[in-house]
Amino acid sequence: MLKVLVVLGTRPEAIKMAPLVKELEKYPRQIRCKVAVTAQHREMLDQVLNLFNIVPDYDLNIMRHGQDLFTITGRVLAGMREILETDRPGLVLVHGDTTTTFVAALAAFYMQIPVGHVEAGLRTGHKYSPFPEELNRHLTGVLADRHFAPTGTALDNLLKEGVPRENILVTGNTVIDALQATVKTDFVFADPVLRRIDYDRRRVLLVTTHRRENLGAPLRSVYLAFKEIVQAYDDVEIVFPVHKNPEVRRRVEEVLAGAPRVHLLEPLDYEPFVNVMQRSYLVLTDSGGLQEEAPALGKPVLVLRDTTERPEAVAAGTVLVVGTATETVASEIRRLLDDAGHYRRMAGAVNPYGDGRAAKRIAGAILYWFGFADRLPEEYR
Repeated sequence: MLKVLVVLGTRPEAIKMAPLVKELEKYPRQIRCKVAVTAQHREMLDQVLNLFNIVPDYDLNIMRHGQDLFTITGRVLAGMREILETDRPGLVLVHGDTTTTFVAALAAFYMQIPVGHVEAGLRTGHKYSPFPEELNRHLTGVLADRHFAPTGTALDNLLKEGVPRENILVTGNTVIDALQATVKTDFVFADPVLRRIDYDRRRVLLVTTHRRENLGAPLRSVYLAFKEIVQAYDDVEIVFPVHKNPEVRRRVEEVLAGAPRVHLLEPLDYEPFVNVMQRSYLVLTDSGGLQEEAPALGKPVLVLRDTTERPEAVAAGTVLVVGTATETVASEIRRLLDDAGHYRRMAGAVNPYGDGRAAKRIAGAILYWFGFADRLPEEYR
């Protein structure tokens, strides 16, 4: 039996790894799957674990008020040493680009335990954008033994960096698996603000912002664009679950508090969040994951950053990178509100990120690579 340890630290990791944990549990005779959480994000992580009925086997509970990258790195490394010495897995699975991801891979390397990297190969080519995620991905890629690339572009990036082709499987993105299991046409919102919105007659702009490189003046610039839009369009409402980062909240209050039809909410659980997205008109974000999720729901995305490590949707036409300048952000929102043809082209673009079978492919590849299956699954194309 292969002992697999799945390591999670943040809400996005939990969302994208939950389908894989559930898939691995379907092979109890070949695989013993355990879950370790660092709780780099505590409350937001727990919401997702509860939604998907995942009970961690190990919980480092590292989150502290005012934590920085040095603190997170040290606490995860020390905690993972204890877990790996106790559990002795045959494979450690990490996801994406967080500090938990990189440090868990490093700990496994120190113990000479193979590492599988889910959502491998994403690159912007800019060391500090996004920070620290771009380098976390690079470093995890160097440490990993098996690479689960979500797209052909990610595959090409890995090949250029010298990763052997036989160690890579193109899988699609597991976030599509999670999304398909969570969006419901008859979903009823518990939040009275979300329940009152007339999604058929109002054009809802769903907003998220949290990137470190946008803190300060860039965020203020973006929020001024939002304020300009709601003042100009009576049928537009903004749903804005505000990140808990104090700097984000300070800028939001400074610019958007009291603005008409701007609903400033506490961070939403994953289930209501994706169901708001399903009913929204447009998504405005500096997040990485939403660039994958929104296209799967036919929602245009304006990326509030200067770079993206997910160029596939830009090439497909469903995502546009607009930066943070007030004039540019407002102009591109206006274009999607005023130009029906432009909106239809973006909303109707083909989603390049998956078909809902990524977790099956990853589990199948693990079974093959460790001698429990005769062949690799067919890759996502």
